[in-house]
Amino acid sequence: MRLRACIALLLFLSACATPAPPPSARGTRSQRLANLERAAKLPWTDGGRCVVREASQPWPALVEKCYRTLDHDRIEFHDTAGRCAVASVGAGAMGVGFCVLAAPEIAVGAVIVLGVVVVGVAIKEAMAAYELRHSYPEEAGTSRGTKVASREAEVQRKPKLKPEPAGQDWQPPVPPVPVDRTGRVSCEPVPVPHAGEDVPHNECADKFPPNRYPGMDVLVNGIRFDALQVGVRVLWEIKTHRFDTYNGFIQEREIEKEIVQLDKERDAALACGYDFVVGVSTDAHRLALLKQEPTFKIVVTGCKR
Repeated sequence: MRLRACIALLLFLSACATPAPPPSARGTRSQRLANLERAAKLPWTDGGRCVVREASQPWPALVEKCYRTLDHDRIEFHDTAGRCAVASVGAGAMGVGFCVLAAPEIAVGAVIVLGVVVVGVAIKEAMAAYELRHSYPEEAGTSRGTKVASREAEVQRKPKLKPEPAGQDWQPPVPPVPVDRTGRVSCEPVPVPHAGEDVPHNECADKFPPNRYPGMDVLVNGIRFDALQVGVRVLWEIKTHRFDTYNGFIQEREIEKEIVQLDKERDAALACGYDFVVGVSTDAHRLALLKQEPTFKIVVTGCKR
């Protein structure tokens, strides 16, 4: 209870102690980016994945969620301001360390990191993605990307000529293809919301590779992929069909359709220097694909529907 009270106090102090930025600063620097930059100076045992997940929260809330993923063997906490003594009562060293780190401003000498900090992979990629979205707002569909919003609204207003399929086969309007400064299709990964509302499929895409951008697909070379794997240049296409339940005729048609799609995705990935892996739920699905195209890299995820 004392630790929770300390957390609440720090959240209040964060709101009171931080001066309101001028209008120009609000437009160029978000809380998320500020948290990522602050966390980049610390060592994390998970590459910063927890930080990226919680970066939109106030800094004390982020510290509460991710404190245990710090590399505590490389950090020393010193309550130089004398404000965290109460945190040690009933909470031990964790209370003092948390209180020092979660303060609205960190006093000089309060947090000492031993050795050189290598920015966590996930934090570095999230900061790069943030800069990309704000360099090309229309492509990433940010708040300033009014053309994207208006284009999607126009699509929604058009009458539907035929019913749309449900599940993971449904594809929403795709944002404009990312391009580089020369006007060519870009190989830079651009996170976009998962296609459709197939929850089991999206959960599999986030957790199995695992996905660098949970909750997001990624656009590379004009193609939407289900996931970009953490720590490596590998793009994924995830299939969670109940393939084993289909009759023989349906299975053949499904494989024919998937081969065309996967060939296109693999070509786009390889052209940009990424590897390409297909995740399927069952071994029967894997064998059926390999029978038609043995050069595919296919992994059985075991994801259920």
